[in-house]
Amino acid sequence: MEVLKVGHSSSPNKVAGAIAGVLSKTDEVEIQAIGAGAVNQAVKAIAIARRFVETRGKKLFVVPGFVEVIVGEEKRTGIKFRVFAEISEEKAEA
Repeated sequence: MEVLKVGHSSSPNKVAGAIAGVLSKTDEVEIQAIGAGAVNQAVKAIAIARRFVETRGKKLFVVPGFVEVIVGEEKRTGIKFRVFAEISEEKAEA
């Protein structure tokens, strides 16, 4: 599974494009964020990516959780978002 790391200065639109790009190749991506600003940008990016993938007939599902990441020599706890894309029922029935 591909992992995208988001920082407080990440552009939500660019991250959303990266999420949509990964989800065009596979049905799952993980987004990792450490700190309140980074989590905020990640959530905005997921919301924007939802619009991108809806045009392709897919729905997004998000499962949040915790992740421990080594930054330098320090262990930090962050938030991870496992994002799944599934074919929308409306498109599947058409």
